[in-house]
Amino acid sequence: MDRQIDSDSIDQDYPRHGRTVFGRAVGSSRNRSARVSILLLTVLPLCLIGLAPVPELLHVLGIVASIDEKHIDVKTAKGQVVSVLLTKQVKYKNKNNPKSLDPPAVGDRVIIEASRDEKNKKVTATVVHYSPGSIPPPPR
Repeated sequence: MDRQIDSDSIDQDYPRHGRTVFGRAVGSSRNRSARVSILLLTVLPLCLIGLAPVPELLHVLGIVASIDEKHIDVKTAKGQVVSVLLTKQVKYKNKNNPKSLDPPAVGDRVIIEASRDEKNKKVTATVVHYSPGSIPPPPR
């Protein structure tokens, strides 16, 4: 009953085709290294983006003390005056007239969405939401 098994008969019955049973379950080392390479090429740029300096986002609330083409000074509730740079990309949004593209005037209430650049510590506006300080009476 005991039968002697020689290694030649096993190789003939179960041809390997260059792979082991372990290689079939896990995958060849070439496929594994390709997967790892693809994973690294996908994840690495995302990590580098996360390390890039991001400008600090701010909101400046108050009343317009002065304004010109390049900057706006806002007097906050605490009494301090904050100067914010204006660029050509700034969007002005009038609460009473959404279609208006005009900038606010002195005395208007503003909420400025801005960013602070860490290199030169300047605050630059991106969007200026405002409500006119003197509201005209409704038409009769």
